[in-house]
Amino acid sequence: QVQLVESGGGLVQPGGSLRLSCAASGTIFSINTMGWYRQAPGKQRELVARITRGRSTNYADSVKGRFTISRDNAKNGVYLQMNSLKPEDTAVYYCNAVGLYAREYWGQGTQVTVSS
Repeated sequence: QVQLVESGGGLVQPGGSLRLSCAASGTIFSINTMGWYRQAPGKQRELVARITRGRSTNYADSVKGRFTISRDNAKNGVYLQMNSLKPEDTAVYYCNAVGLYAREYWGQGTQVTVSS
């Protein structure tokens, strides 16, 4: 089992920045890919960014150039630096980890609200 705990969400004005953190615990040796997803009200959950153990990354087109995902394998953490935030970035952000046999784990989510 893998447990994921997110932190760092909040209210920010358009153009501002936030940094999300996710700490993993449990059978962390099994984790390969970690990432961030988000779900806005009335919309499906969507991939924001993900990073492999070897630090290969991919991003949703809507956040390229504004968001940066990083990972600290020693601290079992994954981070999402969000810059130039827009109101459409408002959502609940979920940390995700993929382990053995493609089993997925999810955090409880953290709210990000971009509003003036």
